[in-house]
Amino acid sequence: MRVFTILGPSQSGKSTLAAALAALEGTAGKRQDVAQVAALQPFRFMNEDWAAIDIAGGPENLAQAGPALAASDAAVLVVPADAEAAVLSAPYLRLIEEAGIPAFLFVNRMDVAPHRVARIVESLQTYCRHNLVLRQVPMREHGEVVGAVDLISERAWKYNEGRPSALVKIPGDMVGREQEARGEMLEALADFDDHLMEELIEDHQVLTAEVYDVATKVLQHNDLVPVLLGSASHCNGVQRLMKSLRHEVPNVGVTLERLSRDSTQGSDVVAVGCLANLVKHLGKTVTVRAMDGDMGNGVAVGGAALGSLTGVAAGSNGGGLASGDLGQAVKSDHLNMGYAYMRDGSAALPEWARPHPSTFRRMVTPVRERDDARLSVALEKMGEIDPALVVDHDAQTGHAVLNAQGPLHMRRILGVLKQGFGVDVEEVRVPPELRETITQSVEIHHRHRKQSGGAGQFADIKIELRPQPRGWGFKFEEQIKGGAVPKNYIPSVEAGARDALAEGLNGHPVDDVCVILKDGKHHAVDSSDFAFRTAGKNAVREALKEAGPVLLQPIMRVHIHVPTVFTGGLVPVVSGMKGQILGFENNPDAAGWDVFETLLPMAVQDELCSSLASVTRGTGWFSTDFDHYQEAKRTDFADA
Repeated sequence: MRVFTILGPSQSGKSTLAAALAALEGTAGKRQDVAQVAALQPFRFMNEDWAAIDIAGGPENLAQAGPALAASDAAVLVVPADAEAAVLSAPYLRLIEEAGIPAFLFVNRMDVAPHRVARIVESLQTYCRHNLVLRQVPMREHGEVVGAVDLISERAWKYNEGRPSALVKIPGDMVGREQEARGEMLEALADFDDHLMEELIEDHQVLTAEVYDVATKVLQHNDLVPVLLGSASHCNGVQRLMKSLRHEVPNVGVTLERLSRDSTQGSDVVAVGCLANLVKHLGKTVTVRAMDGDMGNGVAVGGAALGSLTGVAAGSNGGGLASGDLGQAVKSDHLNMGYAYMRDGSAALPEWARPHPSTFRRMVTPVRERDDARLSVALEKMGEIDPALVVDHDAQTGHAVLNAQGPLHMRRILGVLKQGFGVDVEEVRVPPELRETITQSVEIHHRHRKQSGGAGQFADIKIELRPQPRGWGFKFEEQIKGGAVPKNYIPSVEAGARDALAEGLNGHPVDDVCVILKDGKHHAVDSSDFAFRTAGKNAVREALKEAGPVLLQPIMRVHIHVPTVFTGGLVPVVSGMKGQILGFENNPDAAGWDVFETLLPMAVQDELCSSLASVTRGTGWFSTDFDHYQEAKRTDFADA
């Protein structure tokens, strides 16, 4: 079996193309929807087993594409025939290049293309370091695309609605254009083949078979990205794409070599977990691809025996998987999506196959208190099938905090919790992790005395509370002379100070202060560690009221990855969020992308998610790291 992943922007026609490819010979297997964001379509073509992994469009679903590409022999990027929409394909072109996977680019809906092919390809080239090379040029009648000329075979094909295209003679007015485009294609291929280069220099006739061989070699080495044309909804160009896949896509051995180059496990990889789902009455199902050697029920993979394993190929009889086959593993809880598996262990897939940081955050609590334990179990199970779902807990409340790729991803998570696990939750924005500090020094004399029969409590201390520079944290000093406070009680005063600073006047931890123990008194009978700890705590609390307390808000260093065309639009967005722009520069590893660096309050992180999606048409993403705390007013976070 050979496997390819279909991906592209929303509404570009990916699912339509997958269905059209599978229906070419009427041997399509059952389409299996996976976790609402992917679909697996097995089929046969010319007596060979194939499977297309169809990834839903939209940047919030890219997390599913990485593992699918890791297990695939090739990718098909479906793009709309609109030069103005080229930027929407930028995240997918970037991912394909990072994966180093052979790829075809299919320009869909050519029958209604508002722009010429050359302009469409030129616009897409902005976001691709590899050369995009046309393998077809469109035939037009009365301004409408009615077919295409294949530049390798030099044959013209006229589209037939819902049926295979018909072979026709190249129109006379297209001969010049076809020869020009063919020459450009051959020159691009010749950059990677010396013999073809010699033939072109010596003006020899190039045989079609030789061009096919060079095109295959170039694709498998991931040197170029060939561009094909068509309209999936009308079955135009679909057969040509499928034949190109059949002749040029490498087998699973080449895929394993590519994966091994990116993996620390070398050639020991025997399977890849590429899709996962939670199925009612079955539990977790993981779609795995056998990469090296046969797999079957009870075989050791990932350090444990497989449970039930069923092949997805049409006509699969449950006899196990051969190298290259896809299968669904049930009752194999040790398997997860996003991992490469050896016989005795596992390893995370390469960095490029992992999701972007999940920066859209919500704190959730169950509507019914009795569902608290069920919520924890549900989130654990969902994390096993969704690599982009990150669950942590709020430090102050202990409630679960969900980190998602965006609002649509969050909505899908909450929907699964309700429909799949019967857990209703309430969601709120995560409050920023505020701190408090002081702005002036103050001295306090505090005496703690308590007598209630028997041994009493006595501690008398004099402390100074002094502000420290931002980021210096807590410091404790003592200036006791003459044993006014015995040395064994001094650590108790420090412990009491720390107790008081754990929750300041506004309920937040107090930071960047220095507590100095200057003097005190003790009693030979009534003094104790507890008494001095209590005195230290109460003295600091009193001092906080007079030391000019202020609130501090966390400031994050944010790296925004954005297509260059949108960089200028980020300036007013960041400025409106009270951010400090640090600069931007071209990303050397991604054509047409910039990295925009800024400092932003943590309180506006959710706002940045929605604003970035709007400004960049859903193509941008960002990562954050804590930088420092700075003084804030309540109005800075009241609406956060």
